[in-house]
Amino acid sequence: MISFKQLPIEAKAAVAAGVVFFSMMLSRSYLAEKLDFRTRRWLLRLQMALFANTLMLMGSLHVWRSTVTTFIRSSAASSFCFMLWKIAVFMFLALAHSSFFTLLFLVAEEPYFFSLAAYTCLGAYIILIFFLFTLGSVEQAYKFLAGRGAKAGTGNKSRTALKPVLAVLLTVVLTVVGLLNASQPPTVNSVEIPVHKLPSTMNNLKVVLLSDIHLGPTVGKTKLAMIVRMVKALKPDITVIVGDLSDAEAKIIRPAVEPLGELDSPLGTYFVTGNHEYYTSDVSNWFELLKSFNIQPLHNENVRIVSPKSTSDWFCLAGVDDIEADVLRYLGHGMDLKKALRGCSSEHAIVLLAHQPIAAKWALQERPDINLILSGHTHGGQIFPLNAGAYLLNPFFVGLYQVGQNTFVYVSPGTMYYGIPMRLGSRAEITEIILRSP
Repeated sequence: MISFKQLPIEAKAAVAAGVVFFSMMLSRSYLAEKLDFRTRRWLLRLQMALFANTLMLMGSLHVWRSTVTTFIRSSAASSFCFMLWKIAVFMFLALAHSSFFTLLFLVAEEPYFFSLAAYTCLGAYIILIFFLFTLGSVEQAYKFLAGRGAKAGTGNKSRTALKPVLAVLLTVVLTVVGLLNASQPPTVNSVEIPVHKLPSTMNNLKVVLLSDIHLGPTVGKTKLAMIVRMVKALKPDITVIVGDLSDAEAKIIRPAVEPLGELDSPLGTYFVTGNHEYYTSDVSNWFELLKSFNIQPLHNENVRIVSPKSTSDWFCLAGVDDIEADVLRYLGHGMDLKKALRGCSSEHAIVLLAHQPIAAKWALQERPDINLILSGHTHGGQIFPLNAGAYLLNPFFVGLYQVGQNTFVYVSPGTMYYGIPMRLGSRAEITEIILRSP
């Protein structure tokens, strides 16, 4: 039987990832109610950072072998430039690995340069792994189709060297494009949605949808202030924030949240939790902070939005907790649609705020009379090649969907980004939704 010491380093990394994952499951199942919030928060984040890093270690070994070890026997291996290249690759991998720990140590009113650099390297790392894998697969397919008839020679060595060079060049180009795209202000996307049973006096009611701002290591007060200015310029009747506002504790990042106090939609500003609010383990403090800015959390509850023109005309605006609260066993939280829609009958229009598209799907299975659901979570994939995974894992990916005759689901691609300050194949968005009365 092979001992642990005899395993290749990739297998050791896989075993370590499995051990960390198992410890996460044990913590969630048996320690959730025994630890205080602060201890649980630090333990969960530390476990997630360690889990991500053990998984990344396998990829990092492949990157090192492809971009450094491949050239060890070349004539350039002894040159000063090659030494600089090895240092650059090592620093690149070290920064990518360190990105997950910035949530523990480097969150403030404005992002630290180190955090921005670390998460940029993480984004480039994901792209580089993809191209190394893809080009390697193409190379193997070529060898198979060619029948491996030719002996290994100069041509094969050239192709072996070409693969990492091409992967690095493509990664650099896409990283720059992604950084430039994410640095632009969110686009304002205006969408008209017919809402069944919406009173005629509320025709053309304007709702501004925000989602996935992710205040934290790479998004700070300056970007949030820009978003608030753009929202105010749209003059919405209602503003809704459908989760993942922050990745940090309310107390730590409070100065960055202050611009939200300038939102002054006449019919109110409302908030529901996303999965990242529960990762902070600080939801109660977030609720209190948002209330101090006149933003009402909808904690499995609803409000009547009354027409400014007629007090007898109204629709039901409801919000549910994110489904991750159930997974994390977060006491007093979890998606409870019956509670959220208590008092909302099919005689009036129903608009539901639910962070994840899968929650929107579950809600419609239970209450098909919901007229409109506003979600986020997917980020539109945020960066290539994660777009494909986000598309496959969510029943609604991004944009407007019609479900049945009288129901619509709109999924925001996110107003900022999570961690990695890049966007490839997606664009940050502030959504201006015009509700139409049929």
